[in-house]
Amino acid sequence: MTEARRPLLRPGLLIGLILFAVAVATAIIAPPLVADAANTLTDNRHQPPSGGSWLGTNAFGQDNVARVLVATRLTLIMTVIASAISVVLGVVVGVSIWLAPGRVREWCLRILESAVAYPTLITALIIAAVLLPGATTAVIAMGVAGIPGFARVTANLAQQVSNSDYFITARFLGVPARRLATRHMIPAMAEPLLILSTTVFATTLVEISALSFVGLGVQVPQYDLGSLLNDSLDALYTQPIEAVGPAIMIVLMSVAAMFVGDGLAANANPRAARAWVPRRPQAQAAAALATGDEALVRVRDLRVAGSKDGERLELVHGIDLHIDRAEILGIVGESGSGKSLTAMSIAGLAADDLDVQGAELRVGTMNMLGTPAPAELAQTISIIYQDPGTTFSPSLKMGAQLTEVLRTHMGRGRAEARRIMVGALASVGVTLPEKRMRQYPYELSGGMRQRAMIASAVVTEPALMIADEPTTALDVTVQVDVLRQFRRLRDENGTAILFISHDIGVVQELCDRVLVMRRGEVVEELRPEQIRSREVSHPYTRSLLDAVPVLSAAGAAHVREED
Repeated sequence: MTEARRPLLRPGLLIGLILFAVAVATAIIAPPLVADAANTLTDNRHQPPSGGSWLGTNAFGQDNVARVLVATRLTLIMTVIASAISVVLGVVVGVSIWLAPGRVREWCLRILESAVAYPTLITALIIAAVLLPGATTAVIAMGVAGIPGFARVTANLAQQVSNSDYFITARFLGVPARRLATRHMIPAMAEPLLILSTTVFATTLVEISALSFVGLGVQVPQYDLGSLLNDSLDALYTQPIEAVGPAIMIVLMSVAAMFVGDGLAANANPRAARAWVPRRPQAQAAAALATGDEALVRVRDLRVAGSKDGERLELVHGIDLHIDRAEILGIVGESGSGKSLTAMSIAGLAADDLDVQGAELRVGTMNMLGTPAPAELAQTISIIYQDPGTTFSPSLKMGAQLTEVLRTHMGRGRAEARRIMVGALASVGVTLPEKRMRQYPYELSGGMRQRAMIASAVVTEPALMIADEPTTALDVTVQVDVLRQFRRLRDENGTAILFISHDIGVVQELCDRVLVMRRGEVVEELRPEQIRSREVSHPYTRSLLDAVPVLSAAGAAHVREED
């Protein structure tokens, strides 16, 4: 059976586009054709509906239908411009807030929340009352009044993007703020913002007509749909049909915009500054090597703290560790023990709202309490994140993302970088690697994305690789291949690896040393042979080992008999 294909245009979207196209065509074609009937004064005042005039005439003998058709153009132009002001400036404000330092961001968010508390129409009325009434005033008033609401939604979306692994990595690799916004943040939010823009258009249309209705918008001799409604008030009891035309046109254009928004939402693909710390000069990291410390990674008295309800909470308590070159260090512990916080602090990728301090935090010659050069950082450290779903930007194809470090920081040409990356993908078991390079992340399974992430981390031949639960989304056979890749990287390139896992069985087979963490502290350091023989001293380590199921010889024999 062939899979049913989803229609490109759902009924709601199709209806909305047709209605909107009719409104636009009316705004373009009608004014030159019916301008005389709409604007010429005649003696045919207050005529009832007839074959020649479907909605009759007004007090000046002008055709009501013709006036509605002519007014549609000005109403549509004003609505589009006002909506564009709200959307464009709202996006700029919302994105800028999340690219700003932490203190600035908090103040801006508070100001934005205060502005959103005031209804858009009330704000527009105040602005229009201060300025001289007119079409330009109505556009400015509605455009400015709509900025806070759109900016608040944009800021909420930007917050989600800014917490994604791909965005955090790009930011710490030194990608400029403008490129962060245009390449990573705005494309990831484009779909919901486009849908929201249709709602902004619909509400702006109604509210800009309301401004004209109360006399703060379009002024004589110009007229829009709102001013036509105002004019019909005098004849509301004698000839109420005069109000029908502008009311119907406002409703139709608003409904068209809402249909388009709902259709876009239905078509949407479902898969589709931290606290101040005294900084040490980079030279101090190099000085550590000069004293004879040959460890690639040296961590002394690492402390990571956050805040909750204004209270400072320390999450990692005075960690000391080192990783030698070509050594695999494992960290095990339950969820919330501080494993990932420690690893991300070593990589300089701790969240903005965390306070990272320590007596020493060094990788090679880089002081990770300072600001390492992006190129050196990209070539020295590679990271394999735990969640493959947030690792890649959903708005960019895999090829552009997988080859970015090779092209930007290692000087490889586009074609060479793609060739290297295709080979790396094939080496970790990704089928049809050339095709995967042309696909978006949502087109790959979770396991495929995890393998792609591993390939991108391996291909740069880093001095340090941080692997945070790298085999979680993989089946057992692929896990074995991935662990072989880690060993090969260690043996052939001398890469040091910080391996984080819940699986103590995997850790004891892969790692040279193992640290056991609990509640933000290292409670025990072990060799793999000590784990195998269960020669452990801390009760917590013993409980971790006891939690691992062991198949006894008798149990194995019983299984064989049943088979």
